[in-house]
Amino acid sequence: MSEAVVDIASAVQSASINPHPSPAHDLNPSTSASTKKPVSPATSIPSNAESIPESALKPVPRRANLPPLPDMRFEQSYLASLQGAESWWRIAWITTRDQVALPLIQGMLWTLLLSGWRYWNRGAHFRGATLGSKVRRWWWNVNHWKIPEETQNIVEEKVGEVS
Repeated sequence: MSEAVVDIASAVQSASINPHPSPAHDLNPSTSASTKKPVSPATSIPSNAESIPESALKPVPRRANLPPLPDMRFEQSYLASLQGAESWWRIAWITTRDQVALPLIQGMLWTLLLSGWRYWNRGAHFRGATLGSKVRRWWWNVNHWKIPEETQNIVEEKVGEVS
């Protein structure tokens, strides 16, 4: 039974994938926001005008419109990158760069940032004089947990005897 379900899902998915996308056509498909059609109350008033509220007949003017949202789908940016490729080596380089190198670099930088934050924050847990640090020290003392040694001296200097 599960094989049939997987086969059906695979067939539906493979049928919806365009095997030969056109960069000129598929870069930014038009959306409903691409065209604007102004609405005028004079042309859209039905014959039963008494039942329509005044706010609908004379709407408040809108603010200046924001620019359209950029198309952030991966396929669009990938096809735009491939548009200038002359050889299959260039296509291989663009594919490797977009799908391997840039995510790897982004992940490494994010990990280094989080590791640095954790290293800095580890020592800041007990050193501070804020309410959060005082509550944390109180909670550790209530539970008879040992406060880490490197912060014990700093805490004793600021607060006095912790035990």
